[in-house]
Amino acid sequence: MSANVGRSRPLRIRGRDRHSAIDKRPVAGPVGVHRLGLDGDVQVERRHHGGPDQAVYAYAAEDLEVWAGRLGRPLPPGSFGENLTVSGLDVTESRIGERWRIGTVLLEIDDVRTPCHTFQAWLGEPGWIKRFRAEGRPGAYLRVLETGTVQAGDPLEVVERRDHDLTVGLMFRALTTERELLPRFLAEPRTRAKVLARARRYVAARAPDQGAASVAATTA
Repeated sequence: MSANVGRSRPLRIRGRDRHSAIDKRPVAGPVGVHRLGLDGDVQVERRHHGGPDQAVYAYAAEDLEVWAGRLGRPLPPGSFGENLTVSGLDVTESRIGERWRIGTVLLEIDDVRTPCHTFQAWLGEPGWIKRFRAEGRPGAYLRVLETGTVQAGDPLEVVERRDHDLTVGLMFRALTTERELLPRFLAEPRTRAKVLARARRYVAARAPDQGAASVAATTA
């Protein structure tokens, strides 16, 4: 496991000079983890990133290796802007609501990463958003249930595995290419509130259609 933090740096995004902290670098020694993330880590675009429900972003070292091979360049820990580069665990198959113990910190998966133009600009790969979406290895956002410290080499222990099939990969598909999956996440109360709200809006928007279909079936 690697703990990575970043500070605000200039980055040209869609032809404009902006700032981002997506450039994360490994930290040696213990790193404090609080309710909003890792000590020393900056979250620039707080409208779309960060907050207690996206306090920590985790990505699998094994998935970074896959991408390194495809992109033909090394991708050291932190390359995808992740705070924790974890190993020995299939993050995509981890379940929403699952809880991890790393160091003295207790974390809970509640959301997934969706690609944005900042991510594409950082990697410098044209068409990256579409490519990342198609691959379906998004990484997971976690909230901090118990604060503490983590450091490089700490093992990751799954201390609670939820009794459902609502995985990180499934949520990613629900938020990107298969929105009809969204209502399934209403069954998991640990899902991020914004995702639950999207699921409820999806259901509400289709309720009149469902009602009309029921009437048509009754009168046929």
